[in-house]
Amino acid sequence: MNTPYLVWIILAPLIGAILNAGFYVYSIKRKPLPELMFALIGTITPFIAFLLTLNLFLDIKASDVIFHQSVFTWLDINNFTIEMKFLGDKLAIFMAMFVTFVGWLIHIYAVGYMKNDEGFGKFFAYFNLFLASMLILVLADNPIILFIGWEGVGVCSYLLISFYYTDAQNVIAGNKAFIVNRVGDLGFILGVITLFFALHKTGLDFASMEANIGLAPSGVLALAGFLLFVGAMGKSAQVPLYVWLPDAMAGPTPISALIHAATMVTAGVYMVARFHFLYTGVENVGVFISYIGAISALFAAIIATRQTDIKKILAYSTMSQLGYMFIAVGLGFYSSGLFHVFTHAFFKAMLFMGAGAAILALHHEQNIFKMAQHRVYQPIVKATFLIGVIAISGIPPFSGFFSKDAILAAAFQKGDYVLYGMGIFTAFLTAFYMFRLYFVVFVAPNGHDVHHASTDKTITFPLIVLAIGAVFAGFLNFPAIFGGGEQVNVWLEQLNSHELHMSHSTEYLLMLTSVVVAAMGILVAYKMYGNFDVSKPETEDGIIGHKFYVDEFYDLVFVKSLKSVSRFLDEVIDAKVIDGFLMLVCKEFIDFGKKLAFLQNANVRFYALYMLIGMSCAFLYLYTTLIGQ
Repeated sequence: MNTPYLVWIILAPLIGAILNAGFYVYSIKRKPLPELMFALIGTITPFIAFLLTLNLFLDIKASDVIFHQSVFTWLDINNFTIEMKFLGDKLAIFMAMFVTFVGWLIHIYAVGYMKNDEGFGKFFAYFNLFLASMLILVLADNPIILFIGWEGVGVCSYLLISFYYTDAQNVIAGNKAFIVNRVGDLGFILGVITLFFALHKTGLDFASMEANIGLAPSGVLALAGFLLFVGAMGKSAQVPLYVWLPDAMAGPTPISALIHAATMVTAGVYMVARFHFLYTGVENVGVFISYIGAISALFAAIIATRQTDIKKILAYSTMSQLGYMFIAVGLGFYSSGLFHVFTHAFFKAMLFMGAGAAILALHHEQNIFKMAQHRVYQPIVKATFLIGVIAISGIPPFSGFFSKDAILAAAFQKGDYVLYGMGIFTAFLTAFYMFRLYFVVFVAPNGHDVHHASTDKTITFPLIVLAIGAVFAGFLNFPAIFGGGEQVNVWLEQLNSHELHMSHSTEYLLMLTSVVVAAMGILVAYKMYGNFDVSKPETEDGIIGHKFYVDEFYDLVFVKSLKSVSRFLDEVIDAKVIDGFLMLVCKEFIDFGKKLAFLQNANVRFYALYMLIGMSCAFLYLYTTLIGQ
C-alpha cells in the first residue's frame, strides 16, 4: 500500500537539521540567535517523526498492511533500476517507533545538557541529521538505500564524537570510530554485491531478494552472509571491530545516549534481522554470529569490571548487551534479539542520561571514585539510575529480565551449552559491574556532607519517562508461561523466528537460575563496594585494566606497521627509486643538451658554415640523383 508518510518520517528530522544548520551559520556570521529557537526545531521535528510513525503503526495494527513509497528513480541503466524507495513493514515500523520516541527524549535531554554551549545550534543540526540517517537505514526498501543511512550514521558519529575538536584526543577518537567502521562497511558492500550477483541480478529490493534466494548456491550465500556480518561487527562494535566504541565517549553525553540506545550500534542487529531470509539458509554463519556475540558479551563484561570512567563502563555494557542480541539473531531467534534491542533502548538511554546528569553536576568529572568523593544529592537521577541498573542486571519484573532471559533460554533450547554458559556468566558479571558502578557513585560513604544540586527539568523529564519504559516495556512480550501474549513475537512473525518450546519446569528453572546468578553478582558487588573507601580509589591496572592490551596490539600491528610501510614508500620507493630514476633521466637529457649547445652559440661564422654544409649536402644529393638518371 502506497503512503506519503514514510518519507516524511525521515524528512522531519532532516528538515530540522537543515534549519538548525542554516540558523547556526546565520548566528555566527550575522547575529546570535536564541538557544530556544534551536531547541524547538531540534525537539519538535523528532516528535513529528514519532507521531507519523505511530500513525502508521496503528494503521498496520488495524488492517495488517505493508506500506511502500517510491520517491524517485535514482539509477536506471539497461533495465537495472535503483529506486529511492522506502518500506514500512512491521519490522521497519517496530524499529522506527522506539528510534523516534527514545531519540525524541534524548533530544529533550540535550537541551538541558548543552545549555549555554557555544555550539548549541550546530549540535542540534548534527543530532537531527543523525536521527534522519538512522531512519533512512530502518525504512530502506533495498540494501543500497540502507547503505546510505548506514554511512550517514557513521558520518554523524564522527562529527559528534569529535564535536569538541579543539581537544586533539576527541578528534583522534572520532577518526578511530570512522576508520574502524570503514573496515566493516567494506564487508557490508561486498556482501551486497556478492548476493546481488548470486541471485542472477533479479533485483535489489528486499522482497525480490527473499523471493529469489533459492537461486544462489549455499556456499555463495554463506560468503555473502559472512561479509554482511563484517559490516555488523563494525557498526555494532563486536569483536574484533569494537575498539572504537569506548573511545566514542569523548563526545557529549547526549550523543553517547543516542548512539548506544536508539541509533548506530543497533543497526547491525537490525541488518541481520532484515536479511533473515539469507541467514535462515546458512546456519553455520548463524552459529558464527552467535559465538562472536557471546565472545563480545563476555569480553566486554570482563573489561567493564575494572574500568573507572563511568561512560566507558556503560560503553562496554552496551557492547556486552549487543553480544546477547547477536546470540539471539545468530540462532534464528530474531524477534527475541530485537525485543532485547527494544528494552535495551530504554534502560541504556536512561543510564547514559543519568550518568550525564551526575557528570554535569560535578563539572564534567567522569572517574567514578572522584564522583563519589564529591557526590551531590540528585534524588531523581539516583532513583532512575538504580532502575536502569536493575533492568540491565536482569531482575524481574524489570524489562531486561524478560528480553535477556528469552535469549539465554534460546541458547539452552538449541543445546549449545557453551553459548548458554558464556551468556549466564556474562549475566553474573553484568550485575556485578553495574552495581559496582551504582554503589561507588551513589552509595559508598565518602565522609563528606552531600550537597544538593538542581537538575534541569529537560533532564529529569526524559529520565522519568524512560524509567517507566525500563520497568514495564518487558510486559509487551510477556512470556506465554505466565499467560502472556508475547505481542512482540506475534508482531514480528514475518521474520519466521524460532520459538521457545520447552517444558514449563525447564523454563522456570532457567528463569530461577538467571535470577540467582544476577543476585549473586549484586551480592558480590555490595560486599566489595557497598562500604568502599572512595578515598582510596581503584586504578585501571593489570591486564584487565588495560583492556587486554588490544588497543596497543592494534596500534603495533596495524597503525605503526602501516606508518612504517608508508614511511618506506615515501622515503625509499618514492624519494630514491621513482624520483631517483626520473631525476637521472632528466640529468641525462640536460647533459645531452649541454653537449649540443655548441651548435647554437650566436656566432655568425658558425651559422654561415652550417648553411654552407647544408647547401653542399643538398647539391651533392641533387648531383648524385642526376648522374644516376
